[in-house]
Amino acid sequence: MSLPEQLCVSNVETIVDRLGLTEVAGPDGTDRMVLTSPMVPDKPVGRMRVWTGELPSGGSIQLVYVGLTVDMIKLDSHMMFAFTDPHSAVPHFTIDAVGNDDDFAFHLDQIPRLDLGAHLAYMDHCFTPLTEIREQGMAIEGLSKANIAPRQWALMSEWMIVHRASQPAFNEITGTVAAYREQWLGLAQAGIPAELLDGVTADELSLRDQRNRAAIFNPDVDVVWARVAQLVGDDQSEIVRTTLATQGALLEATP
Repeated sequence: MSLPEQLCVSNVETIVDRLGLTEVAGPDGTDRMVLTSPMVPDKPVGRMRVWTGELPSGGSIQLVYVGLTVDMIKLDSHMMFAFTDPHSAVPHFTIDAVGNDDDFAFHLDQIPRLDLGAHLAYMDHCFTPLTEIREQGMAIEGLSKANIAPRQWALMSEWMIVHRASQPAFNEITGTVAAYREQWLGLAQAGIPAELLDGVTADELSLRDQRNRAAIFNPDVDVVWARVAQLVGDDQSEIVRTTLATQGALLEATP
């Protein structure tokens, strides 16, 4: 495995094992969807895998992994999103790792389910414990900030880390990623105390999640979707995007 694939897949495997998730297999018995490209007609360029399960704290979880590797354009991209139940206040969790020769980049975050500026107790419970971890991670020599538009940042959390990295720095960031993962797993397993929700209902959480995910994966917000469509075609790109934007969407579709 490449370094980006190792970083992403090792965390996928840890989450699947710790939460007892079950893979939703596709036609080949494993991958939910094999991604192809007219640029490389003789072999697949990627894969999407999906796992589902129930959290100990209650509610469903859907984990989505997408990998794309195209040597001719020096693309090696691997991302995972662990989406908690639409009615849950447990944050989502994401890792994105990309390689291009000796240049690397990564994205790490817990995606809030309540507006942090209006729910201080929820923020302190879910995110403040990440502060020191974030500061230590961002101090790693060889990291440089990636160019992220303000509205993309506004859709995520202030604890998001999005950086380019040298190879030594990319190797070292694994500890930061693991610490974020363990913090999130603790929340996923224990749930969020009701008193931290300030009376926000399950239906209100679901509606916010629907709108937030639609915005995060909106092609007008994130230009990566235009690039993915160029690589694998509009149809495959839209299936992947819809899977990420809508809980359970892929489970109702035929790969």
